[in-house]
Amino acid sequence: MLLKLKQVMRIALLSCFAFSFSNAVFAQKKQTSPLLLWDNKPAKNWMTEAYPIGNGRIGGMIFGGVNNEHIQFNDNTLWTGDENDRGTYQAFGDLFIDFDQKDQSFTGYKRELNIANSVHSISYTQKEVNFKREYFCSFPDKVMVLRLTADQKSKYSVAIRLKNAHGGKITVNGNKVEFSGKLSNGMPYQATAVVKIESGKSYPVKDEDGEKLKIDQADAITIIFTAATNYSNKREQQWKGEEPAPKIDRILKNTLPKSYANLLKSHIEDYQQLFNRLNIKLGESNVNNNSLPTYQRLINYKKTPDHDLEALIFQFGRYLLISSSRQGGLPANLQGLWNESNTPPWGSDYHSNINIQMNYWLAEPTNLSECHIPYLDYINSMREVSAIATRKQYPNTRGWTVKTENNIFGGMSFLWNTPGSAWYAQALWEHYAFTKDKAYLKNFAYPIIKEISEFWDDHLKRRPDGTLVSPLGWSPEHGPTEDGVTHDQQIVFDLFTNYIEAAEILGIDQDYKNHITDLKAHLLKPKIGKWGQLQEWETDRDDPKDQHRHISHLFGLHPGREISTIKTPELAKAAKVTLTARGDESTGWSMAWKMNFWARLQDGNHAYKILQNFITPVGGSGTDYNKGGGIYSNLFCAHPPFQIDGNFGYTAGISEMLLQSQTGELQFLPAIPDQWSAGTIQGLKARGNFEITNLQWKDGKIVKLSIKSLSGEDCIVRCPNALKKIKGITEEKSGNDFKYSFKTQVGKMYNFEG
Repeated sequence: MLLKLKQVMRIALLSCFAFSFSNAVFAQKKQTSPLLLWDNKPAKNWMTEAYPIGNGRIGGMIFGGVNNEHIQFNDNTLWTGDENDRGTYQAFGDLFIDFDQKDQSFTGYKRELNIANSVHSISYTQKEVNFKREYFCSFPDKVMVLRLTADQKSKYSVAIRLKNAHGGKITVNGNKVEFSGKLSNGMPYQATAVVKIESGKSYPVKDEDGEKLKIDQADAITIIFTAATNYSNKREQQWKGEEPAPKIDRILKNTLPKSYANLLKSHIEDYQQLFNRLNIKLGESNVNNNSLPTYQRLINYKKTPDHDLEALIFQFGRYLLISSSRQGGLPANLQGLWNESNTPPWGSDYHSNINIQMNYWLAEPTNLSECHIPYLDYINSMREVSAIATRKQYPNTRGWTVKTENNIFGGMSFLWNTPGSAWYAQALWEHYAFTKDKAYLKNFAYPIIKEISEFWDDHLKRRPDGTLVSPLGWSPEHGPTEDGVTHDQQIVFDLFTNYIEAAEILGIDQDYKNHITDLKAHLLKPKIGKWGQLQEWETDRDDPKDQHRHISHLFGLHPGREISTIKTPELAKAAKVTLTARGDESTGWSMAWKMNFWARLQDGNHAYKILQNFITPVGGSGTDYNKGGGIYSNLFCAHPPFQIDGNFGYTAGISEMLLQSQTGELQFLPAIPDQWSAGTIQGLKARGNFEITNLQWKDGKIVKLSIKSLSGEDCIVRCPNALKKIKGITEEKSGNDFKYSFKTQVGKMYNFEG
């Protein structure tokens, strides 16, 4: 729980003190390198230059202009469509601050996003006045907060205005600027900005842009902003909850009495209790790199090693997940929650054939389990609508599945993606595998995993020889539609594996567990083709010149666990042949998946080669399905255009390079590249609910290792080098690796040295 300070302490806290106090008191692990995205000029482009802030529901893209500030904002529940029409995720609006200072000249400009405390700041000097702005989005207080200060009094004369992305009227009432309206599907929405000034005066004005709040000669300005719809993720309530007006009134009633310092402190405390669980250092970097703007570091990266930049992009993925996926809300969509368009690419939807799944690969291993919950809740919320649609499409089947494109009401469009729900079920299992929360498994995850297994029990095609195949499958997003597509077979294998283990753990449904075990044994297995590749289809037709961005038939390698270098070396070898043929360059998210593939193949140098390709600065916002991927100057992943799954997949890929646990062992440094000659990471999580509180390595070997057992599970550790023997721990050689087996106790730390 958040610490409660006495009211007198709250009043005494000053804004400047809040930063240092929060960082000192609430930091759990000291970050080893500056975690800053910064630029020496304002942003001109939303997609490539503006910086994101968010609290899991509302978010903003900050431009940081000197004469005009522009913050484009969203609430991730603002959707058109319904249960029968996918609709699209909508832009919400814009907040503008127009400064009276019309002199274009300024010096010392810096626009900075500090992902260590989730605070965006802007500073510059204009006419010998030092101006500073600080922005953040608070999850505990449910608001966006903007603070404008200067080192001289009476220097802020501005106009504050809102713009409704759907053309509605803007009103000013006292110190409040707001708008409201309804979408075509009847969804109501409202956005409200409350403006506090220190000295000076404020009054409403009206011009061709509509009503706005004018402020003259203020010492400082604080804006408390929030937005809302009436969306609820409960179908039994017709997807409707509290109306936006009373919701906003309640939020502001709670928030407005608080000082800026108090709001800042609560925000940083809440954010850092998630973010500071993990710290990473990858190799050595030139300390001068941190003095360069982020875009310049990207430009220099191909010529000058910058391992701190690699770690920054890793942590940026965690920042984005915390900012776009918090308990009680919706999961991150194709753009997280940041969207400037009412017709965004692919509707900025939930794509079920890799994209939403990739968004959450990092959640459990990088110690953000709570941020996984919106995705799990989303899966639960769609069950009834999906079951109705599934029965219409596939009569006489139990359970449910989904189409490729999905919204927040259970509505779907495009092609049926029959293995989509089975892939969703993997997330339900993984949350249990990492947390060992048996009550969650029994009451939440197991019923959903079982009903999806029932769908496949009914949907699988039985051949005369007993082989079971998925009928009329498609290997996303290319190739023929036919039976026994490898992608489908591997996902069903994964589903059945997880169901069987869940039933065994809970000790229930013995007969049905045995039935699913029999089905799993008769599934068509992966095949190795004529040029040594893992076949994408049952027919050996793979083209060695095919470099399609989707490599769907390697699901069993990652994120599945059917293929591994240790347990199925021949299949792993075939997967490597396929990956090599597909090539290293692709769209952004595809390169992120390839990082994870090569990590699972335990080829760290090749995984690192893909990582380097990913860190390729790109510009423009057009769609490129081939080799246009990389990263924008604001570190957003470029499909292109922007798709957030690449950011999340990159972070997951580095996690896989340092620690893997999908085979029942904790394998350390399975894909460490030569370039990371020395490094350290604290806070990774492994299946079995183990926290790696310290992992240090040098020259590919473990130097120090500390494992905290949070559930008292038996532990098997696999390492590239021998560890000092400890009494009670069994050691054995396994190929080139060393294995250590031991029983653990809840809460106990196990320390090793190389």
